[in-house]
Amino acid sequence: MTTRSEPEQGRPDPGLDAIMSERRHLINLAYRLLGSLAEAEDAVQETYTRWYAMSRRQQDAIESPGAWLTTVAGRICLNLLGSARARRETYVGEWIPEPLPDDTVADPADRITLDESVSLAFLVVLESMTPAERVAFVLHDVFCHSFAEVAEIVGRTPAACRQLASSARRRIRASQPSTTTPATRPAGVVRDFKQAWEAKDIDALIGLLDPDATAIADGGGLVATFPHPIEGGEQIAHTWLEIARRRPDDMTFLERTVNGQPGLVAEQDGVIVTVFAFEVAGDRIKRIWVVRNPEKLRHWTTG
Repeated sequence: MTTRSEPEQGRPDPGLDAIMSERRHLINLAYRLLGSLAEAEDAVQETYTRWYAMSRRQQDAIESPGAWLTTVAGRICLNLLGSARARRETYVGEWIPEPLPDDTVADPADRITLDESVSLAFLVVLESMTPAERVAFVLHDVFCHSFAEVAEIVGRTPAACRQLASSARRRIRASQPSTTTPATRPAGVVRDFKQAWEAKDIDALIGLLDPDATAIADGGGLVATFPHPIEGGEQIAHTWLEIARRRPDDMTFLERTVNGQPGLVAEQDGVIVTVFAFEVAGDRIKRIWVVRNPEKLRHWTTG
């Protein structure tokens, strides 16, 4: 965060448009750091509150308002990550990052850029990192900030931040075993899974699931779901078959993009009540994340 003692003569004011043009970048950063769009929006709002709490003279002394906003947002997210860990210890059931549709919100300034760094698989790995590791990794490896800039946010030396990012990369690699084959047609696999599910075809379901697949559900204690992860493709297939048998007549399954990846949603009475995200390796599903917590589905609309 660079400042100078005297503002340049004739320097244009960092007006509302210039400051607010940073909002989308800040939302993108904060969502990747926090895994929650609601928390990301709060963090960005707090960042702007701090900017406008300064006097005009203080604002003029800031060389780069965009860099200042990024630094403040990063520090706020770092603090929130620490408190979030404590909150999640008391969370009812499994905690899954908030899923995003491809048309997150109407305002382009608040839209999340959907790429590999916001896939549910990637965000779940980020959850395994310490707050400092996550901030260092996301800022440097995803948003290409220098370690000197990261150090100013994290409050450590550039060398220490380099080590934090390196540790985070090891976690990423550990989550992707070398035996995993890259997905060749994830949309087709998810579509085949949906068709087998609706047809109650247990053999087809088992064939589409990796034998070591895992399914995790997040209801937040607000709606019913399976309370513990389900391990094994055959066990998952039987669970999904039971879900199909109990499906209400007014519920339909639809193909939708979830965090930039092929996924499914369950819609009931015109309202999306469940989001299914998948990790596909080769032609089989390795992981399924089921989000039913209504507080995490507020950005999902039927259009």
